[in-house]
Amino acid sequence: MYIYGRNPVKEAFRAGKTVDKLFLAKGSSDPALSAVKSLARQQRVPISYVDKAGLDALAGGGNHQGVVAAVTDFRYSDLEDITALAKSRGEDLLVVLLDGITDPHNLGAIVRSAECFGAHGVVIPKHRSVSVSDTVIKVACGATEHIPIAKVTNINDAIRELKSQNVWVYATDFDGEPPKCANLTGDVALVIGSEGEGIHRLTKELCDGVLTIPQYGLVNSLNASVAAGVVLYEAARQRHQTR
Repeated sequence: MYIYGRNPVKEAFRAGKTVDKLFLAKGSSDPALSAVKSLARQQRVPISYVDKAGLDALAGGGNHQGVVAAVTDFRYSDLEDITALAKSRGEDLLVVLLDGITDPHNLGAIVRSAECFGAHGVVIPKHRSVSVSDTVIKVACGATEHIPIAKVTNINDAIRELKSQNVWVYATDFDGEPPKCANLTGDVALVIGSEGEGIHRLTKELCDGVLTIPQYGLVNSLNASVAAGVVLYEAARQRHQTR
């Protein structure tokens, strides 16, 4: 779906809609487009510069004012929806929080693993993170239809809210204990860091514990989606054994 015009596109970003790609008029120096471009860069949305004929075609002849956005029609959940789902099933909460994942393939793979291993939801931030795009939906292989995905303003605030409900929060990072040595039963949240920076310092400090996956090769880090899958498997294994 395409939306166009400066204000509609700007409001789509501010409302947290999933913008897959932004199309701007090629060669334009219009300062009114700067705010839209800035929002796109904050949310890591690809920008393509197109001539007027191309924008006219995308907008179906509408008054695009030099800007068109490709938007995925995906409905996000709230954090409360995720916790309520666990309660409705009579299960201990298992939720995955993502601290700045920017690769849509990683997000899709994490959502797929989360659904496969029985998590009740995935939480992503509104800014500086990939949103649920067509690529994410495709990589998740249908999992986005079966697991709630919440988009929050601030991951740290989401962690604080979960901790206020007695949820134990683990960061996945260096200098922690192996997942098999941690108690991943009960109400648990797992925080997965970004592909390049890992988990932000303040976010890690908010967590109750740190999980480190043992590695024996020469490469010193795992892909974010692989790390998520390993820890989710261990959580599922422990929970299955205690039933």
